[in-house]
Amino acid sequence: MATTSDIKKGLCIKFNHDIYKIIEFLHVKPGKGPAFVRTKLKSVTTGKTIDNTFSAGHKIEDIRVETHKFQFLYPEGETYHFMNTEDYNQISLQKSALDSPDLMKEGEIVTILINTEDGMPLSVEMPSHVILEVTHTEPGVKGNTATNATKPATVETGARINVPLFINEGDKIKIDTEKGAYTERIKE
Repeated sequence: MATTSDIKKGLCIKFNHDIYKIIEFLHVKPGKGPAFVRTKLKSVTTGKTIDNTFSAGHKIEDIRVETHKFQFLYPEGETYHFMNTEDYNQISLQKSALDSPDLMKEGEIVTILINTEDGMPLSVEMPSHVILEVTHTEPGVKGNTATNATKPATVETGARINVPLFINEGDKIKIDTEKGAYTERIKE
């Protein structure tokens, strides 16, 4: 058993007869009244996100997990196939278990959390940044930059990202997987 002081991002807990992964949390100590922890939880079975508030010191049932490195092989409809990089076993996960499936290209190495009780995969953690090539974007118009102007671009995985006007087709860009946002252009 853990308490609210053990809450951290990525922790998997049992809550309301389901398993949830903590996506965000905030410890709040108001001037009046007891402290509490505001959390955003994502169900690892359905992919739904809920908000919940735990009072300080509340007991939570955490789940022991192991992390393993897997290589993303290919998508097949709503099913995504991965291979363990150590023993080459393959597993399949539903798209709802993935945080940002549209930023994952074939060959990407991800970390999969596995429940130690039953060996079931719980969720997939992407690397903090991925480098993808821009496959389509409109050319930027000179003199159109009053302030941080952006334009939509499609990357090789099919995801649409807002990028600065100087980005062209064929450029490789670094994308923050947590926010799904452009960070920088990669020079070759």
